[in-house]
Amino acid sequence: MSLVRLNIKGISYSQTQNGAYALILNEIEGDRKLPIVIGAFEAQSIAIALEKEIRPPRPLTHDLFKNFADRFDIVVKQVIIHKLVDGVFYSSLICERDKIEEIIDARTSDAIALALRFNAPIFTYKNILDKAGIYLKVDSKKDDEDQEDSVLVDDILSGELDPVAKDDFSSKSLEELHNMLNDAVANEDYEKAANIRDEISKR
Repeated sequence: MSLVRLNIKGISYSQTQNGAYALILNEIEGDRKLPIVIGAFEAQSIAIALEKEIRPPRPLTHDLFKNFADRFDIVVKQVIIHKLVDGVFYSSLICERDKIEEIIDARTSDAIALALRFNAPIFTYKNILDKAGIYLKVDSKKDDEDQEDSVLVDDILSGELDPVAKDDFSSKSLEELHNMLNDAVANEDYEKAANIRDEISKR
């Protein structure tokens, strides 16, 4: 399965639920966003890591992990968001010590907080982005873009966001659909494959 590199677009907050935030990841070579609901502590830790000039007086948990890893020559090389089950993202830290790689399971919010501190790249699999990625509707006015981001987490929590996997396939030719079907099956994205198969059956 092919990996897609992501960067951090920002953190959105809920206007209706206290303590609910969404981390917005953006595919580097595309327009899709991957929103992940995270807690207030993790949102604060990620925000502090993004704002390089903010230094808390005492190390936060993720800073402590970084200091610990530095002391014992452990490097986080990359983070991979590798699974999505019932709306929950699962991630792995790819670590290295003495040229030996280890894979460590982690919550996605923690993994990204650490990726920022280690300057490690963040990846996900294409089938996860196909299933959970979204296109944000952005108006030409910047204020509207900020407003769109701020209400995004409420849309996620209410289930009103349509993932891009539900794209309309009617404009595709049969040959394109068959190619897309093969790709979906190869990527183990069976939900998308079923939608494409339904479109082929209609023809």
